[in-house]
Amino acid sequence: MNIFLWHVHGSWTTAFVQGDHRYLIPVDDRRSVDGLGRAQTYRWPKTAVEVTEAQAAEEPVDVVVLQRPHELAGLAEQWLGGRRPGRDVPAVYLEHNAPQARIAEMRHPAADRADLTVVHVTHFNQLFWDCGLTETRVIEHGVVDPGPLYTGQLPRCVAVINEAARRGRVTGTDLLPRFRDAAPVDLFGIDAERLNGQDLPQDRLHGEMALRRLYLHPVRWTSLGLSLIEAMFMGMPVVALNTTEVSDAVPRDAGFVSNRIDSLVDGVRAFIREPEHARMCGMAGRRAAHQRFGLNRFLRDWDDVLEAVA
Repeated sequence: MNIFLWHVHGSWTTAFVQGDHRYLIPVDDRRSVDGLGRAQTYRWPKTAVEVTEAQAAEEPVDVVVLQRPHELAGLAEQWLGGRRPGRDVPAVYLEHNAPQARIAEMRHPAADRADLTVVHVTHFNQLFWDCGLTETRVIEHGVVDPGPLYTGQLPRCVAVINEAARRGRVTGTDLLPRFRDAAPVDLFGIDAERLNGQDLPQDRLHGEMALRRLYLHPVRWTSLGLSLIEAMFMGMPVVALNTTEVSDAVPRDAGFVSNRIDSLVDGVRAFIREPEHARMCGMAGRRAAHQRFGLNRFLRDWDDVLEAVA
């Protein structure tokens, strides 16, 4: 099957392109946000093929995977030589995010489209987005297992938050000083430098994360972060706010999950003080991540949807 999709979310796309299909990835001369092409710091198979706009217009496309409103509004039609997603070529709309609005206004841009299927990455997102009459499915994240990298030798926390300064309260950036009362917190992610953090390439990020004693997830309101799941795969214990999908994804024996900040700060202190306890919780998290977010299940779920719409 020829699947056309933009490289929007590096970690998610890395898992998706591991399937048994040919993946057509838009690229332009500038490698802009609408022409990023293949990932530079993730390992992608040769079946993920870069296509220019001229090439895409001539490609036989079986399914389009849309991920952003402007793709649906005209960008995909432009790249596909006038073929309209859902009408001239089968399409699904992959929604990565939780809605950002008052609850009565959380209407999805692909709502009331009988020719589309909206795929959510969490059940929480499916519940909160109003997709009207559009068919919806949930396909939870899948992760390419980075391996049991955890050592926890540094008595520090690590948080991975993209654009932490701009997103502020949404990602719990304002809570980081509270946790720093218990242990140093190292911040990684896009634009983390604005808060004295680092933006590391993916091929270095996991190794640096695994050196820290625990993974901190202070996020108030976003979709379930792939970095949290990756940390569990690596065998890292977790301290996390009990928001969105977290309580369902992180088992009780994998760390501390609560909306009481004082309890979470105490959890950080406990992991810093008791490295063996941290290691045991990390092992439990790794087992849970394998069972729920394994790559084989993820690819099977996507094959079911792709075959149904194609």
